[in-house]
Amino acid sequence: MMPDVTLWLDDPRMQAALVFLVAYGIGSIPFGLVLTHWAGLGDIRAIGSGNIGATNVLRTGKKSLAIATLLLDGLKGTVAVVLLCALHLEAWDLVAVVAAFLGHVFPIWLRFRGGKGVATLVGLAGLLYWPSAVAFIAIWLGTAYIFRYSSLSALVASMALPPLFYALSSGSEALVFAFLVALLWFRHSTNIARLWAGTESKIGDKG
Repeated sequence: MMPDVTLWLDDPRMQAALVFLVAYGIGSIPFGLVLTHWAGLGDIRAIGSGNIGATNVLRTGKKSLAIATLLLDGLKGTVAVVLLCALHLEAWDLVAVVAAFLGHVFPIWLRFRGGKGVATLVGLAGLLYWPSAVAFIAIWLGTAYIFRYSSLSALVASMALPPLFYALSSGSEALVFAFLVALLWFRHSTNIARLWAGTESKIGDKG
């Protein structure tokens, strides 16, 4: 006798597990790697910083691929949450947010060595509270204009998200984004070391 799927989905633990798995799966799609491979550019991990994100894709000289990577990585959380809304599981949106980000930075398909999470973080922030994404972009642009470091700009801008969510949205979202920002900083540990040593590549550098 087949199990009753409706009863299964009524169990909060099963709902949370389903939400996590779906969002993690969507978040773990390595768009930068896929797009550059389809374009015949080889393995993006062998270029520049070795990252699969838009900044490293830009080092191939293909701006269109970098923009596509940026948009697709930014939309990962949106797609996951929209899908969950269709399944009437939107109450678990914060679980989906965390899972999509974890999928991007620790994808099972790439032995848990994924992107650094900047575009995905911005997309998730905008999904929950759009002014936070606007603030992030404004701070990123200002920092990049002054210092010309993509990594530094992302690190500085990311710090604004938890207090913004706490002050203008909700404490639970602030806690979630404090966790995600901590992960983003962890994934940028090598960039931080290069920034400190003065060897970090600037925006526009090929290497």
